[in-house]
Amino acid sequence: MLTASHLTRRFDDRVAVEDLSFVLAPGEIFALLGPNGAGKTTTLRMMAGLITPSSGTVHIDGDLMQATSSRLRGRIGFLTEAPGLWDRLTVYDNLLVYARLQGVGADAIQRVLDLFGIGNRAGDQAAQLSKGLKQRVALARTLLHDPSIVLLDEPTAGLDPESAHETRALIVRLKNERRTVVISTHNLDEVERIADRVAVLRSRLIALDTPDALRSRLFGRRVSITVTEPAANYDAIVRATGATDVKTEDRTLSVAVDGETPVAPAIVKALVDAGARIVSVIPEERTLEEVYLRLLKEDRR
Repeated sequence: MLTASHLTRRFDDRVAVEDLSFVLAPGEIFALLGPNGAGKTTTLRMMAGLITPSSGTVHIDGDLMQATSSRLRGRIGFLTEAPGLWDRLTVYDNLLVYARLQGVGADAIQRVLDLFGIGNRAGDQAAQLSKGLKQRVALARTLLHDPSIVLLDEPTAGLDPESAHETRALIVRLKNERRTVVISTHNLDEVERIADRVAVLRSRLIALDTPDALRSRLFGRRVSITVTEPAANYDAIVRATGATDVKTEDRTLSVAVDGETPVAPAIVKALVDAGARIVSVIPEERTLEEVYLRLLKEDRR
């Protein structure tokens, strides 16, 4: 378990991160979101033990990072935004240098080469690789020492759709292996697909929860009901069930519903009893982009 408690980092007079706290569990994908300069990369660097917080602490399974940083750092894999490979070294030698730094053997190199399907490129110089292949090698290096906590800064930035898909599949695999995964990214569609929880930052924490919980808090729950007749014909019937927020357009009723159930059975029953022929009943779901932009807008206020 990784715990950040009241993390703050100042660079001279500028506060990059202010009083940030969260607890991350094994098998969780946690996304850090925020505009440029919001403190996402600084947060990752503090979690990795690469920079010291101005105040606050990072604990791994109860152990303080600063007090035991050399030992705990070995449990963390950190993929920086730039791959950071040595262009004149081969893929294998890039991994070999890092393996020696981490105290792992050649079997670990072969394991990650096989994991990422890059064994056939082991003898190629890094300078000869495409951006997608460089990212694969950087990810392989990140997992070389089999870390239990994986920090990823923009892991799919600039990748083609196929490479990005493969990277997301790997991230989900890490989750299934009960590793803690933290992602900093601007790709909200990616976060929507794989993240268990999200934290929205602008130096300080604006919001932290599951995407569904944030959607519900900001926009409430709504259901879209399509009928074969003009929806306005059934406005009064839906309101008679107790619904107060009803919108009609053409043959669709949009209704705010309470509780955790995405569909209000009483509304559907009332419509059927009134003779409505229902084509579809679909929960309305705001995108994570809408949630993110609303949070930033409310924070500005």
